[in-house]
Amino acid sequence: MNQADTAWMLISTALVLLMTPALAFFYGGLVRSKNALNTMMMSFISLGFVSVAWALLGYSLAFTTGNDWLGDLSNAFLNGVGLEAKGTIPHALFMSFQGTFCIITAALISGAIVERMRFSAYVVFITLWALVVYSPIAHWVWGGGWLAKMGALDFAGGTVVHVNAAVAAVAAVIAVGKRHGYGQTSIVPHNVPFVLLGSGLLWFGWFGFNAGSALAASPIAGLAFVTTMLAPAGTLVVWTILDAVRTGKPTAVGAATAIVVGLVAVTPAAGFVSPLNALILGGIAAVPSYFVIQIRAKTSFDDSLDVLAAHGVGGTVGALLTGVFAEKSINTLADGLLYGNPGQLLIQATAVLTTIVYSGVASFVLLKVIGLVMPLTATTAEQIEGIDISGHGEEAYMHASGAAMVEATPMAGQPALKPVRSEV
Repeated sequence: MNQADTAWMLISTALVLLMTPALAFFYGGLVRSKNALNTMMMSFISLGFVSVAWALLGYSLAFTTGNDWLGDLSNAFLNGVGLEAKGTIPHALFMSFQGTFCIITAALISGAIVERMRFSAYVVFITLWALVVYSPIAHWVWGGGWLAKMGALDFAGGTVVHVNAAVAAVAAVIAVGKRHGYGQTSIVPHNVPFVLLGSGLLWFGWFGFNAGSALAASPIAGLAFVTTMLAPAGTLVVWTILDAVRTGKPTAVGAATAIVVGLVAVTPAAGFVSPLNALILGGIAAVPSYFVIQIRAKTSFDDSLDVLAAHGVGGTVGALLTGVFAEKSINTLADGLLYGNPGQLLIQATAVLTTIVYSGVASFVLLKVIGLVMPLTATTAEQIEGIDISGHGEEAYMHASGAAMVEATPMAGQPALKPVRSEV
């Protein structure tokens, strides 16, 4: 084992774990205040239930030898997962690092069905989804499965994480249905600073997500770190220009979304492309995601926080452009189209398409089965009241019949002041 590699992977694992609370702030700020806690809890709860599922079964299904389609149960319940070397780092650390990916992938799905899916049904879904959908696809690409043998390039999760989560999100939207009042009433973000905070923390954590996927403190980790800095910068510039041209006013929500799209797009390519090509890749990725959001907003498809546009489209563009910009001189795996290997683009397309088909079908069937046991969608009355109260018995912000109540704390020896009411 290598101490430098171990130290870097300890840091990377912590950075990726931070991304799930960051996602909670990003998603939480985009919803209405009456659903803020529920939305954030949909990310935080993955830290518990999905972590347990991963440790008990998911890791073994994803990363043991098994066959081309699924791992075996030799590492179930963390059997044989200890301080022995896995590459140049402790096996238990490798398991934990990969677990943080499963955690945030499951949490990403929630963005499509916030403000109306029952929390209990959601928890059951993501727990089972981590085992039935995520683990097999992770095995195909990273666990020595059939896509890995075909030569598919996915450095840190374009197909395994982003396309996978987005397709599951689409299946969830179809199964759960639209929010009450969608298309009839204005539904706008309640806390844009939360959105900016979340996107900034996601970018910070993403350095562990991508550079950590080198699994060593190596030159490839350094390359992935740099491409993770440059690609979102390119996306942010192009997105801001598109916003300014279309509306005349670049928006903060647009900027935050652009950062996430750029991060998503560079994820599969991070250790395979040059810094300049990463910058170009990020700029290209802005265009389809931007316009898919505009088109989706005019339809009846209620993908609440545009998971399909950001993660599905961004992940697909990134996976395909990896097949264009990959350089064998950088990473010994393969060249892309731009460097004389058009077949790599076909391999990348195969990985994307098979992920779409399997994740879509398996996720939808799983949701329908869960729906036979418990309701998936909150009632109209619960949605009107807010899922925070109906689902958790809490509120993100204290309300008193439409008014905020501010109570002054008396100083020692002073009589208590009467509460002061100020209209919201």
